[in-house]
Amino acid sequence: MAGFFSAYHPPLETFDELVGPEGIRPHWHKFAETLGALGRDELARRWEQARRIIYENGVAYNVHDRAGGMERPWELDPIPVLIASQEWDTLSAGLIQRARLLNAILADLYGPQVLLTEGLLPPELVLGHPGFLRRFHKVSVPHGVYLHLYATDLGRSADGRWCVLADRTQAAAGAGYALENRIVVSRMLPQIFRDAQVQRLAVYFIALRETLQKLAPQHRDNPRIVLLTPGARSETYFEDAYLARYLGYTLVEGEDLTVRDYTVYMKTLGGLLPVDVVLRRLYDEDCDPLELKSDSLFGVPGLAQAVRTGNVAVANSLGSGLAETPAFSAFLPSLCRRLLHEELKIPSVSTWWCGQEHALQYVLNHLSELMIRPTFPGSSFSPVYGGELSSNALAALAAQIQAQPGQFVAQEHRARSTAPVWTGTEGGSVRPMHLAVRTYMVASGGTYTAMCGGLARMSTSNSPTNGTKLVAEGSKDLWVLSAGPVTPVTLLKPAGQSPEIRRTGSELPSRVADNLFWLGRHVERAEGAARLLRAILTRLTSELGYSNVDEMPALLRCLADQGQIEPGFVVEGIREQLPSLEYELPSAIFDEGQPGSLRSTLNSLHRTASIVRDRISVDSWRILRQIDQDFVRPKLRPHVEPSDALAMINELLIDLSAFSGLGVESMTRTQGWRFLDMGRRIERALHTISLLRSSLVVVSPYESQLLEALLEVADSSMTYRSRYLSNLHVAPVIDLLVTDETNPRAISFQVVALADHVEQLPRDRGNPFRTPEQRIVMSALTSLRLAEVETLASFDRGSSRGHLERLLVRLGTQLPELSNVLTKTYLIHAGLTRQLPRSGE
Repeated sequence: MAGFFSAYHPPLETFDELVGPEGIRPHWHKFAETLGALGRDELARRWEQARRIIYENGVAYNVHDRAGGMERPWELDPIPVLIASQEWDTLSAGLIQRARLLNAILADLYGPQVLLTEGLLPPELVLGHPGFLRRFHKVSVPHGVYLHLYATDLGRSADGRWCVLADRTQAAAGAGYALENRIVVSRMLPQIFRDAQVQRLAVYFIALRETLQKLAPQHRDNPRIVLLTPGARSETYFEDAYLARYLGYTLVEGEDLTVRDYTVYMKTLGGLLPVDVVLRRLYDEDCDPLELKSDSLFGVPGLAQAVRTGNVAVANSLGSGLAETPAFSAFLPSLCRRLLHEELKIPSVSTWWCGQEHALQYVLNHLSELMIRPTFPGSSFSPVYGGELSSNALAALAAQIQAQPGQFVAQEHRARSTAPVWTGTEGGSVRPMHLAVRTYMVASGGTYTAMCGGLARMSTSNSPTNGTKLVAEGSKDLWVLSAGPVTPVTLLKPAGQSPEIRRTGSELPSRVADNLFWLGRHVERAEGAARLLRAILTRLTSELGYSNVDEMPALLRCLADQGQIEPGFVVEGIREQLPSLEYELPSAIFDEGQPGSLRSTLNSLHRTASIVRDRISVDSWRILRQIDQDFVRPKLRPHVEPSDALAMINELLIDLSAFSGLGVESMTRTQGWRFLDMGRRIERALHTISLLRSSLVVVSPYESQLLEALLEVADSSMTYRSRYLSNLHVAPVIDLLVTDETNPRAISFQVVALADHVEQLPRDRGNPFRTPEQRIVMSALTSLRLAEVETLASFDRGSSRGHLERLLVRLGTQLPELSNVLTKTYLIHAGLTRQLPRSGE
């Protein structure tokens, strides 16, 4: 075997996807030749670029027990797995048959239950299953379809035959990752991808959209479809957000939806909007805490009753998790003959349900050769492979099975096939790893459409416990080859009746608006802290030294008031007992455990951005992700030098400015942008208020130097110099930072912007009275416009500026009050009853 794979040697005892008894398999020949022509060095270069794209796009799989954080980077191998066209036709026909069979089983068990009365399924497997939802017995489902989406975990044994390792009938993950894998690999190897004539994934997603649209109870031309996710802490939240964006659906969490009069509504800024279809990414029991699992934090109270009433459709249907039990696999051949009058085309891995006497005896006699799993989900028993247990452990397991045989299922351990994996080491090489494949089907046109591809998962271990994990040690793209040229496919709808033109953003879920609001606040809070820190660090590293900078105590007081350093640093007698500022300040900047630190603020910023990543542009997300990755304490250094911290803050300010610029230039002026900007305006005004109260209310003997520092922190030095050629004076500085509505850094500028935003918020236009938020912002703006700058700059209490202090205190009270009113009115929906009609109704 020559060329790119010349050094590839798979194990002889397993089936290898690339290499057969006579060398490279025929459908791999062309790919191997073109990859060899590309060369290892070029593949390594392209792969490094592709990995950078994965990193920048934030493709991740959340692992809750991972040390050091939840988020695990998505591992993708550049060499795909190839399946020949003829083999795929046979395989997909078997998968479609299996989807039809499982749907028919669910239809019977939730309907006439012929399978139970005829003895084809043991009643205890159904009636004793916690996933059998009795309240949905004899409840009709749209078009008789229970499984709108179905996935299988496949493995290939040593003889080359495929078998089903597991069925996924609730909310199977991975389709979004398969799509991302395809995009990355096809862009990395564009010519090779085209020459290989790879079938497209878009056909599957087109069928999915059409299926969900037809599920709408009233068959509306433009139904409101939402994708229900468990939230940002879900293992597959990236995929949920990715699919919602790709399919054009609104991503919602349980708290975004409410049920009124057996109808599901989405809580939005403008009121309650009726929902037609819910594409759920939750397990059955989590969907409705009122009726199913009472302690579920993810579901929608009343959803089950709304489904039974027929006012909303849910995909997959509630109760579909019944078919996920591995025990069903032992009965599928006979069930297929009974329900479909066909032989089962793709076998399951050999399965024995221990509730049958003959199966129990076989399992006990071959326990060391079998994989033991719980019959029902939610069991405290973890799957275990008998071949990995000691004799004492096997005896204990046998006793446990004999005590409750119906609670256990045994499955054969089959060696899975191998495929080549790029090591990425110097010089580049390939090695074999074990393969499992997840494939996806969607109900379409009375049958099912299979995704022409899937998610291939790799592992160095052949242990059956690794066979069905979404992520093992890496993933691959799955290329299904075509026998002829491939027609390009797109999700864009063909030309037809033009949709109604819309420019509104009132359908924004209130939770999303809340997170965007706080994203704006966190961004501005980080920028304000960074600018203040930069001014201090610049003086700390200057030739004068800390003790000779006259304005430093006032600047440190500002920093202490914001909670970024210990208050003792500004108190004589205590300051001398603390570590030196040069040592302590850089460390405090990166202290994640200190709530007011810059690093802590950036953590909040990244966490909030990850929740609304489907609402911000890819470029904006890349900037925020880069900030989160770059602004960390330098490794291998016990102490952070002030100069190093200063350099990192300079880079941080550039990145934050880039994010702000994208917001200005790229976000449409809908309610999402409005709440993001309101958060920024409130936070910037509060930061300036805090800065001025800490520095200008009490007169400093070094006021000239302090005024210069304030202008620097407020990014207004150039404006001041262009207006006033004289030395620094208090009144012009107060005008520039407080009352000047043309300065983007002034408090007045923020309040004017807030007034404009408040006017555009949804409200009852027929109400002649002003809303609480209008009154607050109008009062604040009036105070600023009536203020006399010279009066604000004057002393009225010895050496303090009382007029300035009273104005700042009043504004510092009104702005948090405005934030609270906005939250109560638009973001909580406490007692909200107004319902908005659908567009066109």
